[in-house]
Amino acid sequence: MVEVLFKKVDYTLKKLMEDIQVGEIGLPDIQRPFVWPRAKVRDLFDSMYRGFPIGYLLFWENGFNESHRTIGIESKQKVPRLLIVDGQQRLTSLYAVIKGVAIVNDNYHTESIRIAFHPLEEKFEVTNSAIERDAEWIADISDLWKPATSTFGYINDFLSRLRARRALSPEEENKIPAVIDRLVKLEGYPLTALEVSYSVNEDQVAEIFVRVNSKGTPLNQADFILTLMSVFWDEGRKELERFCRQAKTPPTEHGASPFNHYLLPTPDQLLRVSVALGFRRARLEHVYSLLRGKDLQNGQFSEKQREEQFDILKKSQADVLDLQHWHEFFKVLKRAGFISSQFITSQMTLLYAYGLWLIGKRDFHVSPYRLRETMARWFFMASLTGRYTGSPESRMEQDLALLREAQGADDFEGVLNRQIEAVLTRDYWEVTLPNELETAAARSTGQYSFYAALCLLNAPVLYSKMKVADLLDPSSKANKSALERHHLFPRRYLQRLKIGDKRIINQTANYALVEWSDNIEVSDRAPTAYVPELEKRFSPEELREMYRLHALPERWHEMEYPAFLKERQKRMAQIIREGFERIKGE
Repeated sequence: MVEVLFKKVDYTLKKLMEDIQVGEIGLPDIQRPFVWPRAKVRDLFDSMYRGFPIGYLLFWENGFNESHRTIGIESKQKVPRLLIVDGQQRLTSLYAVIKGVAIVNDNYHTESIRIAFHPLEEKFEVTNSAIERDAEWIADISDLWKPATSTFGYINDFLSRLRARRALSPEEENKIPAVIDRLVKLEGYPLTALEVSYSVNEDQVAEIFVRVNSKGTPLNQADFILTLMSVFWDEGRKELERFCRQAKTPPTEHGASPFNHYLLPTPDQLLRVSVALGFRRARLEHVYSLLRGKDLQNGQFSEKQREEQFDILKKSQADVLDLQHWHEFFKVLKRAGFISSQFITSQMTLLYAYGLWLIGKRDFHVSPYRLRETMARWFFMASLTGRYTGSPESRMEQDLALLREAQGADDFEGVLNRQIEAVLTRDYWEVTLPNELETAAARSTGQYSFYAALCLLNAPVLYSKMKVADLLDPSSKANKSALERHHLFPRRYLQRLKIGDKRIINQTANYALVEWSDNIEVSDRAPTAYVPELEKRFSPEELREMYRLHALPERWHEMEYPAFLKERQKRMAQIIREGFERIKGE
């Protein structure tokens, strides 16, 4: 007989709400952002009222039954026996309305989910100001399930308010009490849950989720770890989410804040950094098993093992969320020339670089100056080559493995420098990179590394006295960007030459950063028409240096377009190399 990995358990709505309230079922804290539209909550109650099914719930046995302070709505009486894998938004909706508990919306504002009901039309709606003034409606059905509410008394009060507005027919007098009573009795609505055994691993649970919920977004390991944090270290998850929330908004008062111009982090992103720092892992599946307290050798669960692993995570998260560390790391990006978030093509590159920076600082005690210089070169290399874009976890696992035998600061630097030299070879600079620059990708790593090199080389904006770095200052905000990407050979001009292929027109080598006013002035004119006018602003010496830094041949505007692209690709690669070498002072 085939081994069944789950059991089917039938609940009533009332029983589910009770189990959530006492902590038998681990519904994550209702003070986390609730993302369902109110209309979906309305439709959920409408479906139940009409006797329609609202889908299975999927729970996962925790495997621990000891007394423990845990997640959720209030101070719980027990550790959750069941973790919610599928159904969290439905259960949060039901709990918030049935229990009248306020939720936090996706803007982190506290509010109630108010669903209205029209007894005569037997219709649900999201409460609004017009409904609140209309005696025909129950403006907030949460009132029906309050402990102090008497159904008999509530019905009489509703009828009295309605009679004060208009006369009721005998049919209406009979229908209203029956309909409201039917609504109250939704507490007896049946729901079915599939409870997956605690012995099932997270990969199998994720597969079960996908198979029973075709509309669901596939679960990932970070989802599982964040759920475990809710159960066994809820304050840590709250701290993580609070940090991410504060990073998105400039502080209203002067003081320390995670707000920055590079990254609007999510909890799962920073979790990856903590895992890299604490466990020297990029793949999360093994870490999840460890945090569950599972011995990877014998498959048994141990409370001691779980506590030890959570201690590692707690220490790592404290370092990751340390504001001094956080902002000190961003200096690495500036030192690498990536002074704007526009240059960051891979957030994973940024996150893993932060993890390596923390490892160098905390575990290998690399001095701040040396660490910044080494990590700036590493970040430049990783960004340019897309090191963490294909299979980021696998690549980072390999990089972390290289550090296993390292003993001190010199070893740490040596490992990273050898990798940089192995990747950025002479052939890479002279052959591979020019070929890679032959692309029309909207977010080319080569193009953004070229812009970073311009910042490192203190280059002026093309046909301007202003510096690229100055006009890319993220603290400057205007209706128009100070700099814009401009087609050196304008699109319409090329189309007039019968070059209509967008892949050819939008080549990386056909773009330059110019001031927005110059971009408007250039319009779709031929380079031979607009370039001589712009060149009048500068001396021959200024033009030569400007063209060199912007990888433009002298009299480039008179070249045939295909020849121009080939030549500029080679020159861009040379400038990128020069910018990179400026980091290490060569």
